[in-house]
Amino acid sequence: MKRSKKYIAAAAKIDADRLYTPLEAVTLVRETSTTKYDATIDVALCLGVDPKKADQAIRSTVNLPHGTGKTGRLDFDAVVATPDLMGKVGRLGKVLGPRNLMPNPKTGTVTTDVTKAVNDIKGGKVEFRIDKNSNLHFIIGKASFTAEQLAENYAAALDEVHRSKPNSSKGRFIKRAVISTTMGPGINIDPNLVREPAAQ
Repeated sequence: MKRSKKYIAAAAKIDADRLYTPLEAVTLVRETSTTKYDATIDVALCLGVDPKKADQAIRSTVNLPHGTGKTGRLDFDAVVATPDLMGKVGRLGKVLGPRNLMPNPKTGTVTTDVTKAVNDIKGGKVEFRIDKNSNLHFIIGKASFTAEQLAENYAAALDEVHRSKPNSSKGRFIKRAVISTTMGPGINIDPNLVREPAAQ
């Protein structure tokens, strides 16, 4: 795949053999954004779990302290339903399922308190779940956020990932952590650090 000059220049700023601290990584990811628009900051984790085992299929949500910065291009970014309506909402599974929009009690989108669920989503609630290759993806904000805001969002998300660790998971839980802008190069983060060493 041919890379653009901007991408190659951005990648040259990154030491591919180094594990960056969270604050170093979010500072660098803002500098390596290759788009003219306000790029989304993505995090990918490789976890030491087996998603084929039901008790290791991680799925959860976290409220990011500084939100996601997303305004949503669709008419909606989430679907909330009350338990009594799930029978009717279930018929929309073919449309909502592939877009990861199907309401689910685990993610707080099937609830009797619809107002709270909507406010949580608007306030920066992020859902994550493991894929079939044991990878977990989530966003922590936009390139326009300060490095401190991104680092705090990253720490909040990692705290929730650690809380979601299955008891049956043995060995190293987070094997690899990579941060990037949507079109930018990946930056390796030390998977043992949730925050800066002084703040751990």
